Amino acid sequence: QVQLVESGGGLVQAGGSLRLSCAASGRTVSSATMGWFRQAPGKEREFVAARNWSGSITGYGDSVKGRFTISRDNVKNTVYLQMNSLRPEDKAVYYCAAAYSYANLFTEARSWGQGTQVNVSS
Repeated sequence: QVQLVESGGGLVQAGGSLRLSCAASGRTVSSATMGWFRQAPGKEREFVAARNWSGSITGYGDSVKGRFTISRDNVKNTVYLQMNSLRPEDKAVYYCAAAYSYANLFTEARSWGQGTQVNVSS
């Protein structure tokens, strides 16, 4: 079991930046891979970015490539999402996720944080 706490959400103007943080606690092995998903009203939850412990596996959703960067502090067991060039369509609740493998991050064998709201004004 792992507990995830997100922070850093808020309101930003289009073209601006935000940095989200997700701190994991509990079983370290259960957060060997950490990442971010987002969900806008009326839409399915969408993959944003993920990274494993060593960084040997990193992935991004097509809509955020070149704008968002995921990083990780293994000592703090915290993952970050640097979001640049934000657009109104990036408005969503951003959820942190963790699993013991990259593949499991896309199955029910994953843990979720409570989410943090990101609003982008035009």
